[in-house]
Amino acid sequence: MQDIGDPMKVEVPKINDLFSLDPYIKPFEREIRRSGYGCFKKLLSQITEAEGGLEKFSRGYETFGIHVNPDNSVTCREWAPLAQGLFLKGDFKVGLCKWRKTVTPPPPRWTLPIPLVTFKIGVLSSKDQVGLLTPKDTMVDRLCPWASYVLQPPKSEGIAYQHHFWNPPPEEKYTFKHPKPKKPSSLRIYECHVGIGTSEPKVGTYKEFTHNVLPRIAKLGYNAIQLMAIMEHAYYASFGYQVTSFFAASSRYGTPEELKEMIDTAHSMGLYVLLDVVHSHASKNVLDGLNEFDGTDSCYFHGGGRGIHDLWDSRLFNYSNWEVLRFLLSNLRWYLEEYSFDGFRFDGVTSMLYHSHGIGEGFSGDYNEYFGLNVDIEALVYLMLANHMLHELSPEIITIAEDVSGMPALCRPVTEGGGGFDYRLGMAIPDTWIKLLKEKVDDDWDMGNICHILENRRYKEKTVAYAESHDQALVGDKTLAFWLMDKEMYTHMSKMSPPSLIIDRGLALHKMIRLITHGLGGEAYLNFMGNEFGHPEWLDFPRIGNNESYHYARRQWNVVDDTLLKYQYLNNFDAAMNKAEEKYGWLRADPGYTSTKHQGDKVIAFERANCIFIFNFHPSKSYTDYKVGVGCPGKYKIVLDSDAEEFGGHKLLDHNTEFHSINEGFNSRPNCLMVYIPSRVAIVLAKVD
Repeated sequence: MQDIGDPMKVEVPKINDLFSLDPYIKPFEREIRRSGYGCFKKLLSQITEAEGGLEKFSRGYETFGIHVNPDNSVTCREWAPLAQGLFLKGDFKVGLCKWRKTVTPPPPRWTLPIPLVTFKIGVLSSKDQVGLLTPKDTMVDRLCPWASYVLQPPKSEGIAYQHHFWNPPPEEKYTFKHPKPKKPSSLRIYECHVGIGTSEPKVGTYKEFTHNVLPRIAKLGYNAIQLMAIMEHAYYASFGYQVTSFFAASSRYGTPEELKEMIDTAHSMGLYVLLDVVHSHASKNVLDGLNEFDGTDSCYFHGGGRGIHDLWDSRLFNYSNWEVLRFLLSNLRWYLEEYSFDGFRFDGVTSMLYHSHGIGEGFSGDYNEYFGLNVDIEALVYLMLANHMLHELSPEIITIAEDVSGMPALCRPVTEGGGGFDYRLGMAIPDTWIKLLKEKVDDDWDMGNICHILENRRYKEKTVAYAESHDQALVGDKTLAFWLMDKEMYTHMSKMSPPSLIIDRGLALHKMIRLITHGLGGEAYLNFMGNEFGHPEWLDFPRIGNNESYHYARRQWNVVDDTLLKYQYLNNFDAAMNKAEEKYGWLRADPGYTSTKHQGDKVIAFERANCIFIFNFHPSKSYTDYKVGVGCPGKYKIVLDSDAEEFGGHKLLDHNTEFHSINEGFNSRPNCLMVYIPSRVAIVLAKVD
């Protein structure tokens, strides 16, 4: 880890580089230099002067909360600026005496030193709670914001989560055994949720995921996993996006040590581990959340209407508050150092960046939409500060922004005046595929528009492309497989079933959609667990509306493991696609050059990383000797074929065929070659000499 205490560690600003990269930003130079980078630099200097630098400031978890000291005494510290008094409540014993002790002032930091205790370290209390005397002279219970392990009692008890102090003895702590893998140059992400990672109708565990799911992911050729719903959330059906305890890894899947073992095992398989982190908002829960921690509606959040997200019914952080910054930055560092995560996907970045939270915003691409009074400078500066800290702590780290707005420079270095993210999610891509499948027949698919959506990203700002994520898997929507094959998935996915045109079309287009997204859509690729084999049903968590059923809150691995079913064809293709990318490296190459997007023929052809991708989306026409433009002359062979037998295809192409380029210009390319491309088939040719 590097020392990040000195603000001079920030490189000399290179903001002119940003203007050279994107001249359209130049008119907003004043705002970038002063409101963005200038505010970031000022805040960093203030932290250094007041706290000794980010190095100390981002270690709040070492002093706040409950801690056992080397002499076995205990110290508790909380920040509750408007509380009149704090108490620590629990089943404590010193000798034979149970006790409750008042926390001594002055506010806003409250500290409770507990004398030398005689019980075993690690069992300070089974039910620790913070009691709080509010400004209204009422006594209420609160959960420690820094709690690293909380448990929910049985529903029959009718009470909220409780803090179970987690400090196991050294022999019971998990020790990381494997080195972190090298940062992937081509990022292939498997988005996953531990709880639904089992075929059984229940909540899956860290241990089950470690033993049963991680090997599948590695076998499929992914080199990173993105873990959802790890930060504790009281409501399981929130998918982890209504966080109640930010420092607590969810206990519904197991213990903190079991999560560490899972991450360490992933590292041993060469998998980068990314955490889906939610710093854009927090649960409104009071008893087991941050809300009203000091008895007021502010504390960690903006007071009044600014502190409430109307659509999400959640609380919004006050990023200008000193202690909120300490809390959030320490939260990132906690997961980085305690659990050895390799990076973060920041949820809800669009909501953070704008005072409107993106609600009702069209974001047409006009640069005036990204600068001005609607931009929440405090939130933007927090994101810049977070990215600066993370990349200084770990140069190999990866950060991804979930931003639908396309804010310029969000994925450029902080020293250029950018947001500092490494990637942003290409959120328009899955929306396009769903729209096509819902609203248009195959003959009406616009080849030019498909290419535009896949290629439409900011120059030198990396994009994570995906055909579908967890959003499309949720009940109320449909996965691509469901849109393509719907009810026939229940009757015609057996290899013994009668032939089905719907299933044939669905299998073919499912493979083509994923491959063209993989090849043309970005500099990284993401898939949500189960979608690689066309998971047959949607995702729905237990809730009142489905009688608390776990039937749809799981992944049916059994269907892909059954050799008599056709799901294995899609699974095989997904693995082959990833392994071809690993060999030829199109994700780490420059963006593809599209030479053909023929609307009548329904053909798209592009080149990337010395590979030629050719797609025939026509529902019925096949083409012999189809001319395709080629930049690099030479001999080519088929390295991936969606029509191959192992992918459920008709095996129409001879993979021994050699394609020799012709020194004849075509479609703005200096050379060309002739190929046979059947209907609803995609092929990838690679140069072999």
